[in-house]
Amino acid sequence: MSGSSEKKWERRDFLKAGAVGIGAALAANSMPLPAEAAAKGSMMEFNAPAIETVRIGYVGVGGMGTAHVENLLKIEGVEIRAVCDIVEAKVARAQDLVVKAGQKKPEGYSRGPTDFKRLCERDDLDLVYTATPWEWHVPVCVAAMEAGKHAATEVPAAVTLEECWKLVETSEKTRRHCVMMENCCYDRDEMLCLNLVKKGLFGEILHGEAGYLHDLRGVKFASEGEALWRTAHSIRRNGNLYPTHGLGPVAQCMDINRGDAFSYLVSLSSKSVGLNLSAAKKFGANDSRATQRYALGDVNVSLIHTANGKVITLYHDCSSPRPYSRIHIVQGTAGLFQKYPLPARLYIEGRSPNDRWEEASKYRAEFEHPVWKELEERSRGAGHGGMDFIEDYRLIRGLRKGLPLDMDVYDAAAISAVSALSERSVANKSRAVDFPNFTRGAWKTPRTLHSMEV
Repeated sequence: MSGSSEKKWERRDFLKAGAVGIGAALAANSMPLPAEAAAKGSMMEFNAPAIETVRIGYVGVGGMGTAHVENLLKIEGVEIRAVCDIVEAKVARAQDLVVKAGQKKPEGYSRGPTDFKRLCERDDLDLVYTATPWEWHVPVCVAAMEAGKHAATEVPAAVTLEECWKLVETSEKTRRHCVMMENCCYDRDEMLCLNLVKKGLFGEILHGEAGYLHDLRGVKFASEGEALWRTAHSIRRNGNLYPTHGLGPVAQCMDINRGDAFSYLVSLSSKSVGLNLSAAKKFGANDSRATQRYALGDVNVSLIHTANGKVITLYHDCSSPRPYSRIHIVQGTAGLFQKYPLPARLYIEGRSPNDRWEEASKYRAEFEHPVWKELEERSRGAGHGGMDFIEDYRLIRGLRKGLPLDMDVYDAAAISAVSALSERSVANKSRAVDFPNFTRGAWKTPRTLHSMEV
């Protein structure tokens, strides 16, 4: 594809035209690292100057935000200088944690939902990290980058395609990192699988299955926490609303944005039943929560096709009675890895007993991921089996050493875009929709996945 034809698929033209033709444009592109990407100031492999002490402002110190603050206080070279939340008591709790860790009391910001802007304007911060409700991720990150700070956000990084492009363009314009903190990419089983993939034991990877299957009925009908905002998404949106936990690790196994790219998606949802049934059982059939019309189908199934011919099946189900699962299947020409149901198992042709699964743990001694070897003891006791500490450690490591981060703004945009694209497909009888060309074709160039490095 020529440079002139590639230009037509910039951000505003995509949003104006809708989901038309970008997958074909990606597939036709034969130019690695096109001049268009360079002209836009690509953030691929971007490394900012090393920061000896990373000074952090934290926005959103509820449950997950507080856990991150606790992790960061255990990592050398970190200072928490400011904390922000709309609930003053949560700010005070975070301040106490920082003081107890031996640091100076951080400044508190709690004057309302946009008080993070005052925090971002400080001149003594290097990084603004947010764990707010989803709709605030982009406003916080953009304010941080425009004020000269790096930005890190909980998942998903963005809700709409406009927001995805806003993150990409702001990161490129300001030359500041914008990273989505996907903790499941650092889970021990997922990292073992990734290491086996990179060492070629499964051959060429062709297919993946992923998902977020988590019974959140109780959470959505609680009187605090995520119920204060997450339930609203179930009322007005229908698609795969939370793709990153399952998709992030599979995308890394498939070299997405590092030699391959998401090309197009189709999505369909079942009818919505589970939330109404649950609310009726808990509160009574006439309760407003039981009679509410929920847009979100109980089960969403999305299919993603990559530019190089791989296929991913992605599920979302937070309204059904079920054990937790992210599925995590990675299939190659020489074998496959399957995490759920636990314990994780695998099959490697020529190495495993014929037609029989093996427990993946048998391969740890030889193939444990080097990051887990380095950080297993330090991460012990941290949230979600240690992976929360590891993701925070890796972020700080990259900033302190002036290295490219494990994930970049293009990863954040591509994976988060699944939500908006799935909504569009569901609303149009599961017609295929194309992924935006966030990297402007630079995905064609193979590059290192830095989470493989210690």
